[in-house]
Amino acid sequence: MSWRSLLPYGLIALLAIVIDQLVKYLVETQLFMHDKVDILPFLALYRTYNTGIAFSMFSSFGDKGLILMSLVVVVFVLYLAFRTGPKQVLARIGFALIVGGAIGNLIDRTLYGYVIDYIFFHTPVWSFAVFNLADAFISVGAMLVLVDELFVWRRHRALPPS
Repeated sequence: MSWRSLLPYGLIALLAIVIDQLVKYLVETQLFMHDKVDILPFLALYRTYNTGIAFSMFSSFGDKGLILMSLVVVVFVLYLAFRTGPKQVLARIGFALIVGGAIGNLIDRTLYGYVIDYIFFHTPVWSFAVFNLADAFISVGAMLVLVDELFVWRRHRALPPS
């Protein structure tokens, strides 16, 4: 596998990082802390900080522990990405989004000691955790990897036994 063949995926990861950081900058400079701004009946902007990872898990690890954990995850995801075949475009896009999202949150954690969250899905009787675009990139990326793996699995099942 050549580095040149991975360039488009590196650009996807870089674009995810840039968009994530730009939106977080706008959130930091334009939204008041803990002030809900309704966009749709079920969607609001709500600036808050997360000292852990998803749903504030592992906040007891501290900044350095979470930074180290994030770096290990990025390296592992890159390892998995390098093992994909050229036909696994969905998986490669997924891995690029995961890496871009993880690095976007890693930048926050390194600079501030927390991650900036601002997307709030809710109904009058239910609410989802506040998250950010980097988290969405990670989630969508993971779904793309799973879908690609399902396609690979189905292709292998369809092949006649050798």
